Amino acid sequence: MASSYASTAIFLTLALLIVHMEAKAIDEMSPSFYATSCPKLFPTVKSIVESAIKKEARMGASLLRLFYHDCFVNGCDASLLLDDAPNFIGEKNIPPNKNSTRGYEVIDEIKSAVEKMCPDIVSCADIIAIVARDSVSILGGPSWGVQLGRRDARATNAIVTNVSIPLPKANLKELVLRFRGIALKRRDLVALLGAHTLGEAQCHSFRERIYNESNMNKELAQKRRVKCPRSKGSGDANLAPLDAQTPIVFDNSYYKNLVQNKGLLHSDQQLFSGGKTDPIVRTYSEDQEAFFNDFASAMIKMGSVNPLIGPAGEIRLNCRRINPII
Repeated sequence: MASSYASTAIFLTLALLIVHMEAKAIDEMSPSFYATSCPKLFPTVKSIVESAIKKEARMGASLLRLFYHDCFVNGCDASLLLDDAPNFIGEKNIPPNKNSTRGYEVIDEIKSAVEKMCPDIVSCADIIAIVARDSVSILGGPSWGVQLGRRDARATNAIVTNVSIPLPKANLKELVLRFRGIALKRRDLVALLGAHTLGEAQCHSFRERIYNESNMNKELAQKRRVKCPRSKGSGDANLAPLDAQTPIVFDNSYYKNLVQNKGLLHSDQQLFSGGKTDPIVRTYSEDQEAFFNDFASAMIKMGSVNPLIGPAGEIRLNCRRINPII
């Protein structure tokens, strides 16, 4: 119990600090940050994202996920993109990321194109943020003015990665605590998990739900069991859509599914399980515009979590490696 209180206190202290940093960041960041220094940035990024999604629709969800997993660890600083190096362990190979993040090669392609056009100007952290917005809008979701001006981290934080990123088996209390740790409220939590209207999950992340949970739609559970055997280690990497209705369209079907007990992950269904988030889920299930508005607002808030701005950090020339010290 003591350790639980200590963890809560740490998260709350961090949240208060982030609120202060977020306010400062919003003052120094702007959607027009590169208007003069790199005027063709937006169309260049969007063109590559469109091409990647055209090749594989699932890539939109993967690119969006990169933004979440980056921002939850020390803020939106592109630390997630760093490969292992002699002096640190990269975040991308830590368990919460190792089997669930992909799309790094698309970021590499964008960075290469942007560097040719505007050398040493645009951060990898800002590229991730723009890519997340474009992935959502290309697949039918809302658009928003991305706050820009972030700089890139020169280190990773493998320890924080393990304790910050919400897990598929998390209960509602754990979800609220982890989102509160980056100064996001319950409504932000419910809106941001709506990103699961896109993408797929691996069998190992939902096996317990489809075999053991009573609040799982029986027909959907039976369907998912076909490619996800009960025994661990069998079919662990087999994929299933998080939103079986419209898996490659960004809409409010995710919430309609939750109301029908069709959330694939335990953490998803926790949003509609007799708790304080039930009314928000029901609102979004009935009003897509309300979801879109709140999602866009929450993405801006998450994007302002503890960014490196001003003289902090660097502008990486290669998103996978820190710049050499000259």
